[in-house]
Amino acid sequence: MSTKVTINWSGDMAFVAEVNGFAVQLDASREVGGKGKGPRPKPLTLAALGGCTGMDVVSILEKMRVSVEAFDMQIEAEETEEHPKVYRKIHLVYIFKGKDLPMDKLEKAVNLSQERYCGVSAMLRKAAELTYEITVVSSQ
Repeated sequence: MSTKVTINWSGDMAFVAEVNGFAVQLDASREVGGKGKGPRPKPLTLAALGGCTGMDVVSILEKMRVSVEAFDMQIEAEETEEHPKVYRKIHLVYIFKGKDLPMDKLEKAVNLSQERYCGVSAMLRKAAELTYEITVVSSQ
């Protein structure tokens, strides 16, 4: 299977990416000549990571018949100091909210995503240290 993304320059430091029929505007910060009209490319890599593993986790939990009230993620990355600046450490926090959530099933879903299914995690793990944790917020 092959994937194709089209990138079109829209002036200054801005580009529009065509991804699966959707337009994604990219831009640089004002400090480097952009106008700040869109996200920077490198943080979008983290968004792709979150989307990939998040979709896995939701799908796996549905199959396990685990219902959560809310599911969020926070992703932080540390860059190298030298150019090209790359992410050297990436940490994901999976945040689940619900009543009496089974931690063993949450852990299994996250581990399956990270170790078996999420292709973005697998790619990034080749370049950076990737760690993760699970937080559960209990609802009444």
